[in-house]
This record gives sequence, C-alpha cells and structure tokens, in this order.
Amino acid sequence: MTDELRYPTGKFSPSDSKLSASDRTDLIDEIRDLPDRVREAVAGLDDSELDTPYRTDGWSPRQIVHHLVDSHLNAIVRMKKGLTEDNPTITGYEEARWAELADASLAVEPSLGILDGLHERWVHLLEHLDEGDWARTVVHPESGKVDLDWFLQLYAWHGAHHTSVIERLRKERGW
Repeated sequence: MTDELRYPTGKFSPSDSKLSASDRTDLIDEIRDLPDRVREAVAGLDDSELDTPYRTDGWSPRQIVHHLVDSHLNAIVRMKKGLTEDNPTITGYEEARWAELADASLAVEPSLGILDGLHERWVHLLEHLDEGDWARTVVHPESGKVDLDWFLQLYAWHGAHHTSVIERLRKERGW
C-alpha cells in the first residue's frame, strides 16, 4: 500500500521553526472550518457509501467521522491538561479499536453535531491563548515532550488528512 493512498495530504510533519501568530491563525482557521468540510465531504452519501472503506483494511467515511470526534475530544482534553498542569503525561487510546465499537456504526449526524460544538469551543479556547500558553508542554505517549504549537499543527493536519481521504474516495468512486 502506498503512502499516497494512506496519507493523501502527506504524513504529519511539524514545523522545525517557531510558529508565528499568523501561522497559528491559519491553523486555527483550519480547525474552525473542519466541521463544515467534513459535513460537505459526506453530504449525500447513502449508507452503503458511508460504509465503504477507502482502502483495504481502511476505515469507511462513517468510521472516519466518528473517529474525528473521538480524536478531537481527546485533543482538547490533552491541550487543557497542558494548560492547567505542569508537563503532564497524557494517555493514548486504541483508536483502531474505538472505530470498531458499536457507536461507530451510528448515523454520522450525531457526530457531526458534536464536531460543530466541540470545534466552536476549541477555537474559542485557542484564540485566547497567549505566547506563554503555546510553549506549555505535555508528554505524548509516542512523541515525547511536545508543546501546544505541535498539537495545533497535529490536529489541523489530522482533520485535513481524514477529510481528504473521504474526498478522494468520493472522487474515485464518482459519488
């Protein structure tokens, strides 16, 4: 399987340099726009299409929508821990197994609604961080010590990555 199929936007690659205020604004805008982009990506898909994996052993658009909620709920909790605790160790979760739980087979609308509200709150929080807040750190289970700028980049990429997977599947299938 090619990386192009798995990662149509490329693998996550955080900036080596410090983010500027303008960089952060652009990334926050990506997070702000994600619910609308996801809603547009799945608009008009029927149940069969929502349940079509984008690759062998890949997730379906339905699973991706529910995964975005699971992941971004974890993200805001992780960032809040970083803002309120000194260098906390955050926990991981078995995202692939979460995508197999019963709630991942629900209609997408409940998760789209959660994504709307979650991202509204998240963006409000992000827009009110100061320079010192962005430098706060957490210990990530896979990446080690990372700052909140890293998290901002990760989750802007994450949303774009999964949305592009759905968009690519639609294009390939002519939906």
